[in-house]
Amino acid sequence: MYLRNALRAATAMTLVATAAAHADTLTIATVNNGDMIRMQGYTDKFTEATGIDVEWVTLEENVLRQRVTTDITTKGGTFDIMTIGMYETPIWGANGWLVPLDGLSEEYDVGDILPAMAGGLSHDGTLFAAPFYGESSMIMYRTDLMEKAGMEMPEAPSWQFIKEAAAAMTDRDAEINGICLRGKAGWGEGGAFITAMSNSFGARWFDEEWKPQFDQPEWADTLNFYVEMMNESGPAGYATNGFNENLSLFQQGKCGMWIDATVAASFVTNPDDSTVADQVGFALAPDTGLGKRSNWLWAWALAIPAGTQQEDAAKQFIEWATSKDYIELVAESEGWANVPPGARTSLYENPEYQKVPFAKMTLDSILSADPNSPTVKPVPYVGIQFAAIPEFAGIATQVSQEFSAVYAGQQTVEEALAKAQAFTAEEMEAAGY
Repeated sequence: MYLRNALRAATAMTLVATAAAHADTLTIATVNNGDMIRMQGYTDKFTEATGIDVEWVTLEENVLRQRVTTDITTKGGTFDIMTIGMYETPIWGANGWLVPLDGLSEEYDVGDILPAMAGGLSHDGTLFAAPFYGESSMIMYRTDLMEKAGMEMPEAPSWQFIKEAAAAMTDRDAEINGICLRGKAGWGEGGAFITAMSNSFGARWFDEEWKPQFDQPEWADTLNFYVEMMNESGPAGYATNGFNENLSLFQQGKCGMWIDATVAASFVTNPDDSTVADQVGFALAPDTGLGKRSNWLWAWALAIPAGTQQEDAAKQFIEWATSKDYIELVAESEGWANVPPGARTSLYENPEYQKVPFAKMTLDSILSADPNSPTVKPVPYVGIQFAAIPEFAGIATQVSQEFSAVYAGQQTVEEALAKAQAFTAEEMEAAGY
């Protein structure tokens, strides 16, 4: 059934030229997470239906960001499709660096993309990247360890509860850490986590005049709380742990709680990979009572760099990989819990998907994230775990390195914040803000 639908869709697309269908080879840069790796396993079905070959370049998250940014800013032409996110897409689209995704087929149903995802991947109403999956962040926790600690996880907990629960769940002799969180340097790794966390503490990157705010008490409160909690209840070496490292720890039963991307829910509840698959609960990301939770909003999306010689074939692949048919393909092969989440409205209206234990919490987390009003105090930027300005990636990478040095015990919170303030102020002034 799936192959018939794929063939019908391929025939209907005006994008496909017969000659190209037998000659095109697409080079795609992507991130080394589970959903993207899973997609690679199904690529032969796309090739069978279209005749278009695909070569994958699969990279660690920080390396991917660096490679695709360098390639697109230098017009290197290495890739026909890039995996990028909500930070890059509107900026690159505005610069004319991406091919607009207009003219997609009626069967593809652009209107089915969740508004939060479509909005974050558009510029001036034009879609420049299609979400393979969308995410927010939430708490994943061991129900058995929470019960053993004599505590009950609220649906919407505070950071203070999380800290107390982490201490109660920690068992160093059994190699169980009460909490696992990102500390790895990189604006989209540990930087993304601490920025989203800081929002809930009342911090912000810039005030309304674009002046850096690392010298304000809210940032000190955020970092001191994080470091104290992680030193008390986190894993050794957490300064170098990112998404994949914490996923591995959780699946091995070494984390009581993990606050990270909602997309991880399918991996920690998969009995083929997780030793604690039947002992996982979910809750909203924590707050401090100030009106902002510490969850982010993100989509890993597929975009076409301007200047590619394979534009038509690239659009066809994007239609295939981000379609309803692809979701059904994964569901038929691996179950509804393993389909790419967070991108399409129809998925959350599907009665079968509604049975998945983390589906509702994922959607609630996505819908509660507001990139247009991310902080307690007003800010001049859009974005929750990032500020949507071109300079942010470089600045935030440096700042995240200073923070990771704190986590590694190489400097104090005060020293890191002073460096972050000075560096950010210098860069923003040089950029003309």
